[in-house]
Amino acid sequence: MGYFVTVEPGVNLYVEDVNPGGSKTIVFLHGWPLSHDQFEYQFSILPAMGYRCIGIDWRGFGKSDKPVSGYSFNRLADDIRTVVDILQLTNFTFVGHSTGGAIAIRYMSRHNGYGVSKLVLVDAAAPTGFTPETANALLTETLNDRPKMMQGVTDQFFFQYISKPFSDWFMQMGLQAASWSTAAIIVTLRDEKLDEDLPKINVPTLIIHGIHDKVIPFAQAPELNQKIRNSQLIPFEYSGHGAFWEERDKFNKLLTQFI
Repeated sequence: MGYFVTVEPGVNLYVEDVNPGGSKTIVFLHGWPLSHDQFEYQFSILPAMGYRCIGIDWRGFGKSDKPVSGYSFNRLADDIRTVVDILQLTNFTFVGHSTGGAIAIRYMSRHNGYGVSKLVLVDAAAPTGFTPETANALLTETLNDRPKMMQGVTDQFFFQYISKPFSDWFMQMGLQAASWSTAAIIVTLRDEKLDEDLPKINVPTLIIHGIHDKVIPFAQAPELNQKIRNSQLIPFEYSGHGAFWEERDKFNKLLTQFI
């Protein structure tokens, strides 16, 4: 079922909550500029296995409200904390992809991992997001030809072949975001760093990263592994930035084993 959670006056986040009676809870945070729909191939499998799967669209993206401000990692992490409090979530596994991984890291640091028993970082945009050159190029395209920008992101996102219908679906998911929130997150990924957050993570952490990732280079994954205590790195040999889809059977199996 889907519903909205108010995180501040006038700002409601969309939450997809599948199998609320599940024995274990997994909270998914999508990447930029997508939505919880990117995890379709987890939500179609894991709830049937007995898991409660919660997907949260961050402010500005997917079906959530799209205010003009509030796109720092602190604010986005605080939004998640509000959802966790209102839904009274405890002992859940936190899965963050790309920028969602960066938000999850800030949540773990800023809120002392409240309610989280295990953390999964997938192609995480950490400790660095975009280089200034990449960010500025994306920002220019976003403000002048956002569909072209999204097509470029889609083209370099996957290592494995994707069909034209899949590409179209993926692009539309990204274009569901507001232009201003899409641009604001580019600036956040350019300007904010997460190095000081990593030593504060205090739960078992699984790091999954595609070795062919052209969005967030694989070289950042060993750095996360080194700086996060009690973490393990699993390289995905046939994935780019979309391990959750490109090697979804392996991904789903690893996730359930880790939980």
